Amino acid sequence: MILPIYTYGQPVLRKVAKDIPNDYPDLEQFINDMYDTLDSSSGIGLAAPQVGQSIRVVVIDLDILKEDLPECEGYRHAFINPHIIEIDHKSEKITMEEGCLSIPGINEKVPRYSRIHVTYLDENLLPHDEWVESYLARVMQHEFDHLEGEMFVDKVSPLRKQLIRNKLRDIMRGRYSASYRTKPARK
Repeated sequence: MILPIYTYGQPVLRKVAKDIPNDYPDLEQFINDMYDTLDSSSGIGLAAPQVGQSIRVVVIDLDILKEDLPECEGYRHAFINPHIIEIDHKSEKITMEEGCLSIPGINEKVPRYSRIHVTYLDENLLPHDEWVESYLARVMQHEFDHLEGEMFVDKVSPLRKQLIRNKLRDIMRGRYSASYRTKPARK
């Protein structure tokens, strides 16, 4: 089932999401619904708060990027109770443009470190503890930020934030265009 994507201004996007127990009801169906929602919106990542659930679940599908990034071919994973344990501050800090399904029509350059240490459970509830690098590290940081109540616009320079302030206000008021189903903060 395709779920509506909550947009900027929705309170759930600013809450710290909770870890879930291994016996969380209908988890497999929820993950499938998140994948359906991600596929229908042509995104590469989606966190549970973006569909109105303040729980620590993320889905990432990088296969759409395989032409430009061959290492992304076939990469489609769910992350349950993910946490960034450590950021390698000695790794390269790369600034790239990011967008977000919850902030339609806005893309901004965001600096992120290229190597992080993460823990999570996979879809089979098997634990993982690993260092992640490169583009996947960027996507994980973006999506896992949602679980901490943060969004990529929080990481842009104060000047850029000032310049996009009116666009963010419009999104909060439901004045935006998106090719996917959304749930705005107000109409």
